[in-house]
Amino acid sequence: MKIEIISTGDELITGQILDTNANWLCQQLFSQGLQPQRLHTVADNLNDLVALFIESSQRSDVVLVNGGLGPTSDDLSAQAAAVAMQVPLVLNHSWLKTMEQKFAERGRVMAKANIKQAMLPQSSEVIDNANGTACGFSFTFNQARFYFTPGVPHEFKLMFSSQIWPDIATRFALNNKLMQYKITTFGLGESAIDDLIQDIVIPEQLHLGYRTASPEIEVKLISSDADAIKQVAQQIELKLADYMVFTSDESDTSAEKIQHLMLAKQATLALAESCTGGMIASNLVAIAGSSAYLDRAMVTYSNQAKQDLVQVSAETLSNHGAVSEATAIEMAKGAQRSANSDYALSVTGIAGPGGGSESKPVGTVAFALATPTETYSQMLVLPGKSRTMTRKIASAIALDMLRRHLQDLPVCGHYDFAPEWQAN
Repeated sequence: MKIEIISTGDELITGQILDTNANWLCQQLFSQGLQPQRLHTVADNLNDLVALFIESSQRSDVVLVNGGLGPTSDDLSAQAAAVAMQVPLVLNHSWLKTMEQKFAERGRVMAKANIKQAMLPQSSEVIDNANGTACGFSFTFNQARFYFTPGVPHEFKLMFSSQIWPDIATRFALNNKLMQYKITTFGLGESAIDDLIQDIVIPEQLHLGYRTASPEIEVKLISSDADAIKQVAQQIELKLADYMVFTSDESDTSAEKIQHLMLAKQATLALAESCTGGMIASNLVAIAGSSAYLDRAMVTYSNQAKQDLVQVSAETLSNHGAVSEATAIEMAKGAQRSANSDYALSVTGIAGPGGGSESKPVGTVAFALATPTETYSQMLVLPGKSRTMTRKIASAIALDMLRRHLQDLPVCGHYDFAPEWQAN
């Protein structure tokens, strides 16, 4: 089934608001095994809307139009639909009465301008709006079934779930339900991943795609053929074994994957964060149940805090600096002792935009992981990143070190965006 989504409004075109309605709608459709072929965003321009409605009617089975059903002169969806079909707008007396009742219940007098919301293209069917004054409507035009909804999110979502989707489901045979399988990776960019898996044969009935969920990359397999997905996924997972963080069968986030691994080992964790400023802890505690393994997290931002909270020695700070593997190691060991935990992670670095030097440029970050038997460390350079992205990637690398250890992989992975720090 071919589906198009049309979002209308100058506020979308100018970037004043984000089109969260289209995003939500795509998710709902995909959960039912459907995927739109086209997404459009159109300004409040009658000619543009009319042209798009005509085009969509000739190539799609379902067209979902969101927005432009208000009482003001820039709300043009109903008028554009009537012009496209070459039919008049007619007053829907039933919806006019419903609007009048809604205003009366609120103790308000309905303005004459609201009558416009009951003017619908001839022969269209009303879609009730329990939460607002703008009804939706639907009709068949050429080969497509059109559904119009207001742009207010809570009104639109209820209308789609309770009325539009049931109508679509009864009108169309939905036998080829799409399935999606995601392989989330960390350490390589899209082009490097593509190079690694380019010799894998992708059958015609399967779509392979990528999604950047920075700093992770998702490899997506979409098909109605479960066996095809399984066979290709197994080949890709072998190729990307050293970079694969989790699959959609296992977890939704890296933090959730860490939680599963830590709970399986019945182990505890402590954190000592400097440049990440609590971002690692924030990622972990976003998952319910993290208190079962995360004992404490300390933001040891200043040198004094590093000495007071995790017992980094003044000598180490003086000889090696706050951003050094020696300091990161002492931070991790100190956090481990403080919490009497099984594991401890530490991060210390230069997030920028200032603070760098020729020997340690902005983006230099040191990491350490203390385990029950030994401590691992590395120092990397994250060049050309913003302050926020440097902190975000540093948090991800720290968690990746812990995950890799828990999965019996080499603790220090390869990250093609982060060369090892070299002393000048």
